[in-house]
Amino acid sequence: MVETKDGVGIDRRFLLGLGAALLLPGRMARAGEGPALPPGLTDIGTGKVAEVVDGDTVRLAGGKQVRFVGTQAPKLPLGRPGYPTWPLGPEAKAHLATLCAGRRVRLFAGGARQDRHGRILAHLVTEEGLWLQGAMLEAGLARVYTFKDNRALAAEMLALEAAARAAALGLWADATYRIRKADETDLLAAVDKVPGYLLVEGRVLRSAAGGGRWFLNFGRDHANDFTASIAASDLPLFTAAGIDPATYAGKTLRLRGWLEARNGPAMTITHPEQIEVG
Repeated sequence: MVETKDGVGIDRRFLLGLGAALLLPGRMARAGEGPALPPGLTDIGTGKVAEVVDGDTVRLAGGKQVRFVGTQAPKLPLGRPGYPTWPLGPEAKAHLATLCAGRRVRLFAGGARQDRHGRILAHLVTEEGLWLQGAMLEAGLARVYTFKDNRALAAEMLALEAAARAAALGLWADATYRIRKADETDLLAAVDKVPGYLLVEGRVLRSAAGGGRWFLNFGRDHANDFTASIAASDLPLFTAAGIDPATYAGKTLRLRGWLEARNGPAMTITHPEQIEVG
């Protein structure tokens, strides 16, 4: 066993076996059992899952917590006073436990490797080659949840999410998680059920810069209708992706992010992967 700088062990026998599995493009962990991790990420070690904390977090033997990067499962209170249990939160945790509890997993990084809570950020793969983020998305028990410093595999994850949604699996059969329309009059009321993180879809009426931000207006009343905005400091990520936000005008977009009340319902966009063009 070799220790990495993140405190995660690397078992060479596990490494060789899983490495062979990952060399086969599109290989399933076992026939019909779920998706394999696409190539291109950095191996940061292995560990044994000692506890499944919730649908997107595990604790390894030795105490390190690993937050699944790229996905968000329905949340649980986890000791936070007054914090609600999101619909299907217990089910997501239980499903993840069936996939990995007590098993060895291998960790891969595609961006930032630690969050502000000190948790390891990684994609996780079982000994059989099952990509756990992909499996949770495929089951409809997680949504894609990327950050500007962790955007790897966004396209692959969005495709898995879309397939689960089309099949009305898991949370996609629960109205709490439905895609909201930008012109819904009670859009902010949805935050009471799923605190803040929503998918919102609508046609952009106006796309323009102002006050150090780029604004996407989905209604004519800029003080009350749904608006998304991009900070000037984040625009280079769009430029690097070959995207000019001005071209969003007139298009139907699906946005994902945290909704807040700021002159009506508002969402901050920090990277291109938060936006899907219809």
